[in-house]
Amino acid sequence: PLSKSLEPIAPPRLTLLAADGTPIAQNGAIMGEPVKAAKLPPHVRQAFLAIEDRRFYSHWGVDPRGLLRATWSNVRGSGPKQGGSTITQQVAKNMLLTSDRTITRKVKEAFLAQRIEKAFSKERILELYLNQIFLGISAYGVEAASRQYFGKSCQDLTLGEAATLAGLTRWPNTNNPIRNLENARKRRGVVLRQMLEEGFITQAEHDA
Repeated sequence: PLSKSLEPIAPPRLTLLAADGTPIAQNGAIMGEPVKAAKLPPHVRQAFLAIEDRRFYSHWGVDPRGLLRATWSNVRGSGPKQGGSTITQQVAKNMLLTSDRTITRKVKEAFLAQRIEKAFSKERILELYLNQIFLGISAYGVEAASRQYFGKSCQDLTLGEAATLAGLTRWPNTNNPIRNLENARKRRGVVLRQMLEEGFITQAEHDA
């Protein structure tokens, strides 16, 4: 059943132990404790919605307007390339499909996204997304990424920190604060501008 297929699965992680059992090093993916979307600070949720899926609460899994907007932006070459996939489509791809860039996979993704929307609430879909998304340096989910980059729970992220994490949804291994601080700052600025445009934050908050 679809409901069981979408239970989060922790990525593999290896631990190297000394002869006495003391951990020496770890390698592989890091996954934080699952977080409830409803319990996250509003600015954390809004940062991801603003940059990834501004119409998340009004579409039915696929957003034709978002797809057309992304296509037009890519044709004009204005700003970074956009994919047009909704958060629900990304959940379908990340948890049920491969990352192959083919028309067949995109069709399956769209079909599964609509099934997911019928089977789960918007809050549950957002939780699956936030707890599984890859955010660079082996970190999966906002909790793992928050602790890795800022040494704190995602419950305690500032607006700027939340925008930084949301900016890692694209090119997470090259635009994160550890490997390229300047690029991370630029992406943070993009997220903050989107949040301002959507009315999630004020001009004063954006400027600060």
